[in-house]
Amino acid sequence: MLSDITIGQYFPGNSLLHRMDPRVKILLLLFFIIGVFVFDTASSYLLFSALTVACFIFSRIPVRMMLKSVRPLLWIILFTFFIHLFSTPGEEIARIWIFGMTWEGLRQGCFISLRLVLLILLSSLLTFTTSPLKLTDAMEYLLSPLKKLGVPAHELAMMMTIALRFIPTLVEETDKIMKAQQSRGSDFTTGNILQKARHIVPILVPLFISSFRRADDLAMAMEARCYHGGEGRTQMKMLKVTSVDYLACGGSILFGGLLAFLQWNP
Repeated sequence: MLSDITIGQYFPGNSLLHRMDPRVKILLLLFFIIGVFVFDTASSYLLFSALTVACFIFSRIPVRMMLKSVRPLLWIILFTFFIHLFSTPGEEIARIWIFGMTWEGLRQGCFISLRLVLLILLSSLLTFTTSPLKLTDAMEYLLSPLKKLGVPAHELAMMMTIALRFIPTLVEETDKIMKAQQSRGSDFTTGNILQKARHIVPILVPLFISSFRRADDLAMAMEARCYHGGEGRTQMKMLKVTSVDYLACGGSILFGGLLAFLQWNP
């Protein structure tokens, strides 16, 4: 279902995570993403899972939003699980035709699938609790050291934020086009792969036209407001690091230390 795609959506609120500095949230997200790949013990994944659930509870994001963020990639997660289940050598559990399931494959499949779920949930948590404007300002600030190398930090941050912002809009537009096509007799659920691919063409053409139209309208609106990139641009609300951010950073360092202890002292 297209309505299950939650990438780029912002859920307004006044929780501790909503009030955190977006720069700190981005850095902590990178820290935890690296940690998910570095620490691979069962206790580490258990702690990561508990932390992720606790963050969603503190952010007051509804459980349905949490589940909807995973659902679009559910087939990829299941495919990854079964690939590891049947391709990892080890002690065999059962055999289906020429494919053998192993205990090592089951363990590896569970870990890799859980890793994907954690990455999706942590990334979704950032967009759920950070408005597009604050996300743009945070990205621009973090990319600003690259300006000395000629990298257009503001333009890159603006493009990434606009792309995230328009994902829900394009999803909604696609859903409208599909419903309009279905009301005219189109069927997107039956037939083989080639027939389903052929049915996608009537959706892609109006979707591309609508996307270019929206991009042109956005460009004209930005020009009408005298937008000239990051040169001379100021911020109405300056980003500030508060005590909540320092506590989050300190807690993350302690969390990383605990993970390191569990990793190398099993």
